[in-house]
Amino acid sequence: MRYLARRDYSRAELEQRLARRGIEPDAIEQALDALTAAGFLSDTRYAASVVAQRAGRYGKRAIAYALKEKGIDATAAAAALAPLAGVDEFDDAFALWHQRFGTPPANDREKARQVRFLQARGYALSVVLKVLRTAGASDPDDA
Repeated sequence: MRYLARRDYSRAELEQRLARRGIEPDAIEQALDALTAAGFLSDTRYAASVVAQRAGRYGKRAIAYALKEKGIDATAAAAALAPLAGVDEFDDAFALWHQRFGTPPANDREKARQVRFLQARGYALSVVLKVLRTAGASDPDDA
């Protein structure tokens, strides 16, 4: 309960934390089942909160990868990512690029740095290159 009082955890993440403390696997399963039944532990709620926190700052691929790393099953992850289906990744990537850099790259080294930044945030290379092509234009819709 102490862990869940601070923030939401996925079931797998909480199971790992408890196992590291030396608690028996049977006791962990019973406790997690009780917490799930009481509504204190929910992978669906956790996945939705991760998506809400990262949307706009990360691409869909990065968010999906984070959910997978936290042990969220594919159906819960897909349900949590559903609101992002209508979001244009180019617009998000351009807004993020503009907030972080604001000016087109002056040389190849700077361009590589900007590409790495956006790719690390989970945007596809095609989206990143389109952002950089558009960077010189005054309006992102010109590209």
